[in-house]
Amino acid sequence: MAEVVVLGSGTSNGVPSLGIDYPAEFLANPKNHRTRPSILLEGPDGNVLVDCPPELRLQLLRENVKRVDSVIITHSHADHVMGMDDLRAFCLLTKRSMPVYTLPEYQADIKRIFKYAYDVNPTGEVPRFDLADVPDVLELSGFRVETMIVDHGPVPVIGLRINDFAYLTDVSNIPPAARAKLNNLRVLMLDATRYKPHPNHYHFDKAMEVAAEIGAEMTYFTHLSHDYDHDKTAASMPPNVRLSYDGLRLPL
Repeated sequence: MAEVVVLGSGTSNGVPSLGIDYPAEFLANPKNHRTRPSILLEGPDGNVLVDCPPELRLQLLRENVKRVDSVIITHSHADHVMGMDDLRAFCLLTKRSMPVYTLPEYQADIKRIFKYAYDVNPTGEVPRFDLADVPDVLELSGFRVETMIVDHGPVPVIGLRINDFAYLTDVSNIPPAARAKLNNLRVLMLDATRYKPHPNHYHFDKAMEVAAEIGAEMTYFTHLSHDYDHDKTAASMPPNVRLSYDGLRLPL
């Protein structure tokens, strides 16, 4: 059975964040421990990884993921690419480059950040990325992945739809072309970074408004800061809107 696995549900700082004292009861709930944002499309024909946060190795070990066949990078902010070196484990196992799909400007960032992966005389112990432009539709590991562009402040971010599931991380506006691809959803996973308005992300109230407008059967908020005490927040939410959490699995 195909599933989407939430590898990380946290905001760019992760939760708990450094230098902050948290109540013991907050830390006692595993759902309040959020690594940086990523999902895995896990299917019988292979696995598609969406983004590579700094905790990628730990996320994949936690979920017992033994293979990654291709990668989609939504954008090149640090919380979405700084785990790409962990892909070298799969390159060494398969003896091939990892297919990575993203926008051209983010390919340039990846080549700059991971310059050693493109050295003329490689050691053989480095990751290898086979970068390609992301098309409107990707056929990967048995998944039909429809892509769209949403706004993250001034930054374009790739949104995804697979069957009746859609994933929109890091979004502050959904342009009409993307909105047209979000009808008749069973599950929407949507950015809702914090309670206070944010210039580059949906905040709680705006995410609630957008969730109601899109009208998916179920919406899960993601990219969550420590504003959210999972169980307390969930108790006050409508039954068709929930908070995601690290390790959440949903059928595709």
